[in-house]
Amino acid sequence: MRISELSRRSGVPSATIKFYLREGLLPAGRATAATQAEYSEAHLRRLRLIRALIGVRGLTVNATREVLNAVCEYEADIHQVLGLVLGARPVGEAVRSDDGPGAPDVNALVAHMGWQISEYAPARRVIAETLESLRSLGADFDWRTLIPYAQLARQTAVLDLDQLRDTDDLVERAERAVLLTVLLEPALLALRRMAQEHESALRHGT
Repeated sequence: MRISELSRRSGVPSATIKFYLREGLLPAGRATAATQAEYSEAHLRRLRLIRALIGVRGLTVNATREVLNAVCEYEADIHQVLGLVLGARPVGEAVRSDDGPGAPDVNALVAHMGWQISEYAPARRVIAETLESLRSLGADFDWRTLIPYAQLARQTAVLDLDQLRDTDDLVERAERAVLLTVLLEPALLALRRMAQEHESALRHGT
C-alpha cells in the first residue's frame, strides 16, 4: 500500500507517518521509485502500536523508540514484551523499586499472593508510597488491608490477558494490551465509584 493508504487505514496523518519514518520508529517501505515506497500489513500493525504508545500511553518519541527496540530484542518472549509496552518492566537503565520505607509491606503482599513481580516494577513503588502516605495521615493500613483488593486485581488481570488470546501477532497483542490497560482504567475507576454508590444506597438509603 502507498503512504496515503497507510494513513487512511491507520488514522495517522501522512505527515506524522513521514516523521515516524525519519525518526526511525517505523521501518522504511519497499522503494518503488525515487520518491515512492510500498508499505505492508506489518507497517500498519507497527504504526498502530506507535500510535498507542505515544497517543494513549503518552510516551515521548525517544521513549517509544526505546520500547520498540526492546520489543524487537525480546520478540520471542511475550511476557517481557507485554511488560515493556505496559510499563511494568523498565526500558534502559533499571531502577530498583523494592527498597524504601514501604518496601517490606509490598514484599509481604507479593509473597502472600504468590505473584511473580520484578523488583524493578514501578507499581511496587506506587503501592509502597501509598501505604506510607496513608499511615502518615493516621490511617491504620498495612499490606494485609490490600489482600482483598489484590485478589480482585488478579481477576481483572485474567480478564485482560484473556482478551489477547485471539491473535498470535506479537505487535497486535502489544497494541491491544496498551489500549485495554490505559483506556480501560478510567472506566474501571468509574465502575468502582458506581458500585460504591449502589452499596451505600443498599446500606444507608431510605
